[in-house]
Amino acid sequence: MQQCHNLLYVYSLEGQLPGESRAALCYEPFTPKFPMGLSRSERILPQVLRHDALLFYPFHSMDPFLQLIREAANDPNVLSIKITIYRLASKAKLIEYLAAAAENGKDVSVLMELRARFDEQNNISWAERLEDAGCTVQYGFEGVKVHSKICLITRRERGSIQHITQVGTGNYNEKTAKLYTDLCLITSNPAIGADAAAFFQNMSISNLEGEYRHLLVAPNGLKNRLISLIDGETAKARAGKPAHIFIKCNSVTDRDLIDKLSEASQAGVDIVLNVRGICCLRPGVPGKTDRIRVFSIVGRYLEHPRIFAFGVGKDARLYIGSADLMTRNTERRVEIACPVLDEGIRRQIAHYVDVLCRDNGKARLMGSDGHYFPVPDRGEAPLDAQAAFMEEAARQEPAPGAVSPAPERRKGFFAAVLDRLKSRS
Repeated sequence: MQQCHNLLYVYSLEGQLPGESRAALCYEPFTPKFPMGLSRSERILPQVLRHDALLFYPFHSMDPFLQLIREAANDPNVLSIKITIYRLASKAKLIEYLAAAAENGKDVSVLMELRARFDEQNNISWAERLEDAGCTVQYGFEGVKVHSKICLITRRERGSIQHITQVGTGNYNEKTAKLYTDLCLITSNPAIGADAAAFFQNMSISNLEGEYRHLLVAPNGLKNRLISLIDGETAKARAGKPAHIFIKCNSVTDRDLIDKLSEASQAGVDIVLNVRGICCLRPGVPGKTDRIRVFSIVGRYLEHPRIFAFGVGKDARLYIGSADLMTRNTERRVEIACPVLDEGIRRQIAHYVDVLCRDNGKARLMGSDGHYFPVPDRGEAPLDAQAAFMEEAARQEPAPGAVSPAPERRKGFFAAVLDRLKSRS
């Protein structure tokens, strides 16, 4: 009964199928690829000091991030590694690399959430392993879960301090990184690094009301900032200027944010919501949500990224983060959304969003009655976004020893998405 309750049996089903049944019922195996933009022939750490990097799981492998932590653990210039952890796999290289860093004299601080549903015992065991290695482990806060995904590596080289910050939309779980789609941003931007350092300092003294220049941090600042960004697009639309909002998340239930999105629609803002699960906002209601489009994608992998984009062109504000638009996330959890500032990474994410918005295979549109229906046939070529991302990752994977090219320059930020919406209206 306990095995059924925690659904662990699901992961073992494929291995119990006869060979013929497995071939008929299961997808062909896919191995996550090394990402474009990084070189296999050079250590990861110096590369991300030079330019930002983006991993898109499970199309890209988690290995470059794990390699970065392993390199940091052995780098004499690294002073500290700080990280928040919500869920981990039962076998986790990350824990071993963090433990090795502490054993090598680094200051390793881990903010571990022990109340991750179904993973409580697993997290307790990993926390004990980290403490035994000399890591400082903090266990969260009463009444507030720590759901953020952020890691900060601090180095001192030639007398100057360097920060490498990683912010993700999914857990540091090496198993689900092959099953869930998620984004992992790695940046050495000093301003983001300064905010990350302030965040960990605040967490160490249980200060949940810290203020940050760039990071959006719940429970104190994320919701208010999202409302402000929605209001900004509303004001543009009322002034006759182009205005656009794109949000990708798992659920939309926060009434305050729903009301703000409805208000923006009524002002003339074009809004696209890619919501995998529960969405309490009904699109296409006359006079209320006419300009809102809601769609869900359920495919081979569990859609899990959180992306927030406000505006069009180069001035658009783009964030990735850990929070859904649910009251529990915006008001009762520690969550982080990070701005994407690097132009190459912004183009990558804009491309991913464009492909998701054009999915007509696995996507389902929500109607004004709350029911979902297939994307109408408009004579366009069939497109399964996840299959397209798999093919693209395989095609762009750099050969061993090759220097990976920078991401291809594309049309202005989210302009392709806006053009697509206009063509469908």
